[in-house]
Parts: sequence; structure tokens; C-alpha cells
Amino acid sequence: MSTDSVQSTSPSSVSRVSSGAAPRVLVVGVGGIGGIVTAHIARAHSEQLGAIVALSTNRDIVTAIERDGLRVVGERQPFSTRARVVTELSRNEAPFDFVLLATQPPQVEDAARRALPHLADSGAMVCLQNGLCERRVEKIAGKERVLGAVVAWGASTVEPGVYERTSRGGFTLGRPDGQQDPRVATLAEILAAIGPVKTTSNLAGVRWSKLAINAAISTLGTLGGDRLGPLLRRTIVRRLALEIMSETVEVARAESVRLEKVAGTLDLDWLALTPAERKGALSIALKHALLIAVGAKFRRMRSSMLSAIERGRVPAVDFLNGEVVSHGRAHNIETPVNSRATERVHAIARGEGRSEFAQIEALARDVGLLR
Repeated sequence: MSTDSVQSTSPSSVSRVSSGAAPRVLVVGVGGIGGIVTAHIARAHSEQLGAIVALSTNRDIVTAIERDGLRVVGERQPFSTRARVVTELSRNEAPFDFVLLATQPPQVEDAARRALPHLADSGAMVCLQNGLCERRVEKIAGKERVLGAVVAWGASTVEPGVYERTSRGGFTLGRPDGQQDPRVATLAEILAAIGPVKTTSNLAGVRWSKLAINAAISTLGTLGGDRLGPLLRRTIVRRLALEIMSETVEVARAESVRLEKVAGTLDLDWLALTPAERKGALSIALKHALLIAVGAKFRRMRSSMLSAIERGRVPAVDFLNGEVVSHGRAHNIETPVNSRATERVHAIARGEGRSEFAQIEALARDVGLLR
């Protein structure tokens, strides 16, 4: 196996880097994922880390956290904690060993450029975004200074400074080039405060498998305007999800990527539709059943792209379905469902329609699945 479990550790066992000093951690972006990450690390490791600092461009978030702390709700044991959250870092700020990029994908490159002057020479930027953001950040920070963290859980911002974790899970960590790196083990110990951590020498395989899932779930959630559970109870939504994932798998294979199972169980190679299944010659009932089970397990999950559009921000669809389309084009592979879904999400973001189930039906008609 290319993925090896990392045992959870107590806060006192956090490794020391940067010439023997306790590691310093900067979280860039304090939305749902960034807020949960900052809160859990601050609560578990505040005395062992050199620092845990969060950087946000949202003054309302910073003001709320300065006043009331970071508040985590919806868990078995809700809690609040304190952490330093700022809108700017001073030039005299000591360098950080880990910069956790927790913005939405459209902001990841600007976030990396902003944080780069504050990254230690031996430090690493860590992409928490969905998609293939490591490639983009490597162009800014350099290949030796980028790690990936695939997030297997969801979170949302209830209000500034208040966060809800919408599904359980942990992380898969690795270097984009698959090489061993002692910084990965240190990062794993820090992130174990949030959930179980695994490391992998096949980050590309994990990323592309997760991309297939997110390109289906997040984008259809944005078009349909509902949480995952109700959407995946509908047959046409499941069929569109299978089509989106199938196109993604085909492109990944053309990229010579060896796909990894998602959460140890979701096998994208099996889930992808075969030509015979697409023509109706073979039953896909088992694949529909699996997606129903996924919808039941993650029924409260809501698309972060939908939230971004509601806040007037650019949706991340170009980093999901758009990646499938652009990589497919390079291999002369047609990706009609991903392409049309991308166009429809951008249309909603421009105000040309709204997120509702009629958008799902329209997409299905666009690609010939409904008449």
C-alpha cells in the first residue's frame, strides 16, 4: 500500500523543527476549514507550538474572534478557544515552519504570495484546498516547499468566528513528488488534533480521486442549491455524479495517475461507468446504491462553492470540473458533463439564474440524459 497510517499523538509529542525551536504555524484563511483547523490546533498545541497564528482579510471575522474567541459548535463537545488572528503580519514576524493555506481555491495563489515572505527557509506551504492546487503553489514557493493535505471532512461558518464541522474525517498528507519528507511527520502530529492522519507516497492518486468526488458533489450541490443528502436521493443527480466522476477517471488515467480509494472504501476505478453501463447493457444499481449511502452519511454537507456564490465570491468550479476539462483537452478527451456543469455554475455566479433543482434537470438535458 502507498498509504500508511500515522498514529495520533499527544500535544506534548509535537516535533521540533527550525533549528530546534518549536514549530510555528500560520493558517491563511479562517472560513469553515481554516476556522476548525485553527481552533483545534490552538486548543491542543498552544503550549507546545512556537506560535499558532491565523491570517484573514475579513475584518468581521477578526473582530469576532478577538472579542469571543474561536467557537466550535455542532460537535459532541462544543468548545471555544483563543488564538491570535490578524489581517496583516508585521515585517518583524518570526518565520513560520508551516503555512496552512485554507482559503477557497480561487484565492490560493494570492494567499501563497502574501504568505511567502513569512515562510521559513526550511518550511512548507500546505494546500488544504480541493483540486490540484499544489501545482499552482509550487510555481510560487518552489517544489521543495510545498506539501499537500487532502481534507476528508467538511465544515461551514455559522457566523463570523463560529464554526460547525459538518462531517467527520481526517487528512491524507504527502509531497506532490511522492518523496519522503520529515516535515510530513511533524505536520501529521500537529493535525492529529483535528482528526486521524495518513501519509501517502501517491498524493496525485489521492488528489485525483478526491477531485472526482468533489467535481460531482460540490458542483451538483451548487447547481441544485441543497445539501448532499436530499440531492443524492434523486436518481438523475446520482447519474450525473457518475458521469462527472467517470470523465474525471478517464482523464486521470490519461495522466498516468494511479487512483487511490477515497476514505479507504470509495474505489473510483470501480465507480466509473463503462461503455456498456452507459448504454444500459449492464446494471448500475450497485453504483447508485453506493451513492445513496454516501448521501446518507454526509447528508448535512453543503457545497462551499454555493456558499461562495452567496457571498459574492468567485466559485471554485475552474479548480474542480474546470481542471478535468483542461486536462482532458490536452489528451483529446471529451468531457461534456464537466464542461457544461462548469458553464452553468459560472452563469449562476453571474446572476443568470439561481441554484435550484431545475438547474440539475437542465444540465441533464444539456448532455442528453433527460429529454
